[in-house]
Amino acid sequence: MRKILKGDTVVVISGSSKGQKGEVLAVSGERVFVRGVNICKKHLKPNPSKNEVGGIVSKEMSIHISNVALFCERDGRGHSVGFEVSSDGIKKRVFKISGERFPV
Repeated sequence: MRKILKGDTVVVISGSSKGQKGEVLAVSGERVFVRGVNICKKHLKPNPSKNEVGGIVSKEMSIHISNVALFCERDGRGHSVGFEVSSDGIKKRVFKISGERFPV
């Protein structure tokens, strides 16, 4: 199980996008794609055989997973996440600072 999953709300804690908040679109290895964060402009060449129009496209680029923290609605900031195994053997994510279980 990963500490950050697709659909989680995260806060960027370092880098040029520091302080921005968004939803995780995808997790790819050690990198995450966050909606509306770390946007770059890509110049595309037209490709008539594939019916693609050229131009400038804005897209989200990946961020290393260590540069984001899971957003806590109660505190309004990002916190680190750990794991806890319940008595019935189910592994759950918990906020390290409060011990509060995070809904999966």
